[in-house]
Amino acid sequence: MSYVKPAELVTRMVDAGAYKLQLSTRDTLIRAFMGAAFLTLGAAFAVTVTTNTGQPLLGALLFPVGFVILYLFGYDLLTGVFTLGPLAVLDKRPGATLGAMFRNWGLVFLGNFGGAFFIAILMAIYFTYGFSAEPSAVGQAIGEIGHGRTVGYADHGAAGMLTLFIRGVLCNWLVSTGVVLSMASDSVVGKVLAMWLPIMLFFYMGFEHSIVNMFLFPSGLLLGADFTIMDYLIWNEIPTVIGNLVGGLLFVALPLYFTHGRPTARRVRVRKSRAGRAASTGAPASTAVDVEATADSDVEREPVSVG
Repeated sequence: MSYVKPAELVTRMVDAGAYKLQLSTRDTLIRAFMGAAFLTLGAAFAVTVTTNTGQPLLGALLFPVGFVILYLFGYDLLTGVFTLGPLAVLDKRPGATLGAMFRNWGLVFLGNFGGAFFIAILMAIYFTYGFSAEPSAVGQAIGEIGHGRTVGYADHGAAGMLTLFIRGVLCNWLVSTGVVLSMASDSVVGKVLAMWLPIMLFFYMGFEHSIVNMFLFPSGLLLGADFTIMDYLIWNEIPTVIGNLVGGLLFVALPLYFTHGRPTARRVRVRKSRAGRAASTGAPASTAVDVEATADSDVEREPVSVG
């Protein structure tokens, strides 16, 4: 299995972020919709396994199936673009502006919500025989999750809100680690293994993922759980989104970017170094220009195997 060293990994992260900011509205929405659909099917699968076997660890062990599928297809999650988009802006890539970044985040949020809510409707029909019967055991379990992770936080007041935010931070620290590690290998097996471990960990520990919650909580409401839309928004989704942003950007993107160097600055240093050596030996200086052109051309094409 191939391994991509951290310096090259950072370049891939910036390339991926720059590419995503250039996507059309249609492509961004489709990729976000399908990404959330696959992720939430994986969540429904994990809850089903946990409920039917009574083994939460087994459910967590199998949950990453949806995550792996969506990233191998090159689809997008809000948690991932929170991490990659800002790096393209920091690196001053062409077209990577704050406006483009916020546009991308907004479109991915809408697409993710659409995909997650679509699966919530389908699974609610499945759990209730088309709303003609009481929810199955799995449907009831999903309803309990929604109640416990909205009203349950509200019962603790400010301490509950802080706990919710921290769980959102920890979640995307791990999820974004999985996103980045998917770029650390050029083999399918390497990508799958690298993504699987942090995703399994976040799910088992009950951290808060904004996209998974876009499925779990609307599902609970459709299945008659005892909480409201405002409970969901105030006591889960909004603080979770903010926590996810902080976790992915502060603990994954920025440490890698600043520790292993800015890709654009590195290209400039390589160009100057090559040009200096060429001048001292009398060789053509075009090599340095070729190096920069090759690096820059990566921004114009879709990164290979990058989610």
